[in-house]
Amino acid sequence: MKMDLKIIYQDKNLLVIEKPAPLIVFSETKTKQKTLSDILLKNFNWFKNVGKPPRHGIIHRLDKETSGIVLIAKNKKTLDFLQNQFKEKKVIKKYIALTIGKIRQKKGEIETLIGRDLKNRKKQKAFLIHSPDSKKKGKRKAKTYYKVLRLYSNKKQKFTLLELIPETGRKHQIRVHLSFLGHPIAGDKIYSFKQKNNLRNLKRQFLHASYLKIRDVYEKEKEFTSELPSDLKNIIKSLKQISYD
Repeated sequence: MKMDLKIIYQDKNLLVIEKPAPLIVFSETKTKQKTLSDILLKNFNWFKNVGKPPRHGIIHRLDKETSGIVLIAKNKKTLDFLQNQFKEKKVIKKYIALTIGKIRQKKGEIETLIGRDLKNRKKQKAFLIHSPDSKKKGKRKAKTYYKVLRLYSNKKQKFTLLELIPETGRKHQIRVHLSFLGHPIAGDKIYSFKQKNNLRNLKRQFLHASYLKIRDVYEKEKEFTSELPSDLKNIIKSLKQISYD
């Protein structure tokens, strides 16, 4: 098993890598698929001594088909310190997504409750905060800010490239919120309203974790960035940029 992951940053406490899609971060059930945790166990002796298996020092997760920045702690002090930052919403995260259709507002926020979709247990579902269903258990507030970067089209439809900042960290939050907005992420097989994929070369959801800002154990601010991977860049190149007006 080769260490074929891009290392963005490394010091004695922290490893920052760029996770490719469709790599699973870690799995709490048996799987034959190689995970990020497997790769780290094979390549770094310190990893098995941090935290509990299967996640060990992995501080946060990305979905299987989402690429981008993942933080890994090299010791328990760093693991606890940074996980607390995530819990206290002190970490700034930015994502890039390509969504189906033209989003009318150039910037805005999406605020709902998110809970499990009882009709499909693989999915999460957004609920209006004051809806009758909002009082049922298992639903938590979620907020995502978005900003339009560019508008694209092909011969069949329009697409909006967005920068997104999730204030909370609910499961599938960005994917659920964009679907709730009526503009699911291109290539998303779960939240895309069964729309035909008009981007033939897109093999996964167009979602990339592009930026993270944290404070390390010495209270020093650190920022990490990750460019769009080649598969997503090629999708953008295949589209025509059009005027937003």
